[in-house]
Amino acid sequence: MHKFWQALTNKMRNDDKESPEDSEVTILASSATSPGAVREVNEDAVCVVCPECDEEMLARGVLAIVADGMGGANGGQCASNIAAALIPKAYAEKGSNPHAALVHALETANSTIYAKARTDESLDGMGTTCVAVALTPKEAWLAWVGDSRVYLIRDKRLFQMTEDHSLVAAMVRQGLITAEQASFHEERHVLTKVLGTRPEVEVSAWPESMPVRLGDRFLLCSDGLHDLLSENDLLELSMHGPVAQATAELVEKANQLGGHDNISAVLLEIGTRSMAEESTAR
Repeated sequence: MHKFWQALTNKMRNDDKESPEDSEVTILASSATSPGAVREVNEDAVCVVCPECDEEMLARGVLAIVADGMGGANGGQCASNIAAALIPKAYAEKGSNPHAALVHALETANSTIYAKARTDESLDGMGTTCVAVALTPKEAWLAWVGDSRVYLIRDKRLFQMTEDHSLVAAMVRQGLITAEQASFHEERHVLTKVLGTRPEVEVSAWPESMPVRLGDRFLLCSDGLHDLLSENDLLELSMHGPVAQATAELVEKANQLGGHDNISAVLLEIGTRSMAEESTAR
């Protein structure tokens, strides 16, 4: 994963494609979540925080979060909601380094969820996956724990930008099973890391920012989406229309395919102010 990320980043830094004036570039964002077709309670949580001024947008970016709770209906919902509410605050308080701020924010959420579970027996064992992206018009940062994912959609191609913290993903990396076998493995939902089940957690994060370009889209999603949709479906639907339309269609498609779990999606796009105005006018 690190070699792939490094290669993609270096390619972007050497890219000579023309781009619009910096003042015209902005970020379009949309989110959608559903309990699915089977479960009554939605233990997923999503959050998108947009800066109020251009200076903050360039420095810290739009912050997007998807969290998938576990530990029973009450516990899972509590854990994911804590993550979605606390991470933006911890990110904003940390300072001007987005990489350090993201890692700090997820670590803060971990310790808070763990402490909360120890004060209430009904919440014992609760936890949540979490992916968080900070995106400016020029670059992106990413941190995650668990098997919720981030994909980059660029040049009509789909790139998975996270590695699942799961038992089967580790087996694939070790060469014990293939990726195809992993998708049907009976232990594919056994996670090796989540927020909140232990006092400390090792957060995975890109070592530095990744340059972005006009037209890039980032899809954040829980396993209720990426388990059901093929990579081709994820690509086609993520590119289909404005981001609000695309997120709605992604969740709708997962529900049509059975919706056996909670489903969440966030789409971020490097766009222009005219695109944002057109989207608002729809």
